[in-house]
Amino acid sequence: MIDDETRCPCGSGETYGACCGRLHRGEASASTAEQLMRSRFSAFAAGETDYLLRTWHPRTRPATLELDPGLRWTRLDVLSASGGLFDSAGEVEFRAHYRQDGRPGSMHERSTFTRVDGQWVYVSAVE
Repeated sequence: MIDDETRCPCGSGETYGACCGRLHRGEASASTAEQLMRSRFSAFAAGETDYLLRTWHPRTRPATLELDPGLRWTRLDVLSASGGLFDSAGEVEFRAHYRQDGRPGSMHERSTFTRVDGQWVYVSAVE
């Protein structure tokens, strides 16, 4: 769990409570595909599996989700993004940095997003 006064893991520069914490608690919804991507990264960092499942497209959502307790997400770099306020689909390319068993690592992905009932959801990684 991340304290509301801690800097948000998504890299926005805001506190977790003023940024992704609001989305995780259901007090706000992502307005763009990039905002959803950032909030999902923060959810991985904070262990918010319910939020991750809730913001996953029903067609591609796993039945359960277990996070690796030895993996700590440390930084997100958004490289490109589409899917704004008035769009119905978007794509976000990013590099997510982590530490696993004390060693640094990163993963690079392009993810697709769409709206379901007006809400942004994660669909899948682009192959």
